[in-house]
Amino acid sequence: MRHRKGGFKLQRNPSARRALLRGLTTSLILHERIETTVTKAKAVRPKVEQVITLAKRDTLHARRQAAAYLFEPKAVKKLFDTIGPRFADRQGGYTRIMRLGTRSGDGAETAILELLGAQLEKKAETKRQRRESRMNRESEAADETTVEPVETAEAAVEPVEAAEAEPDARASDSEDKSRD
Repeated sequence: MRHRKGGFKLQRNPSARRALLRGLTTSLILHERIETTVTKAKAVRPKVEQVITLAKRDTLHARRQAAAYLFEPKAVKKLFDTIGPRFADRQGGYTRIMRLGTRSGDGAETAILELLGAQLEKKAETKRQRRESRMNRESEAADETTVEPVETAEAAVEPVEAAEAEPDARASDSEDKSRD
């Protein structure tokens, strides 16, 4: 009987399955968004929730438990420094699975697994960068417009005089060539 033997096997032996789930969890903590198959996303979601719950405790024992599960020390640092405090008031449900469609190679259903709030931070960062670059461009344009009117007024007269003289020269050259 297979009572209480739930979970996803993912067509792997236990050690490979555990390594896969640890790797996906580490990647999700580091990047806050990963693209994988729907089945793997559903399998890794409980593991990520457990690790984030450890980060909310923020004790030495919790840090050691997370370090034993995650592959990279910088993932542990990010987990306890940024992700744990971000979800301090939330009681579970730290991740979101969004289905993308089928993969072209093998037809597997793909999904994005992301931490909640990840897209908001990235959007805010890009919005801030765009605003700063726009402000820089506007300030540079304002600086150039205050200096240019004096120079452009003098420069604008010279090209007009040169342009009036050039068409006559071109016309006489073309007439000379047509006579030959």
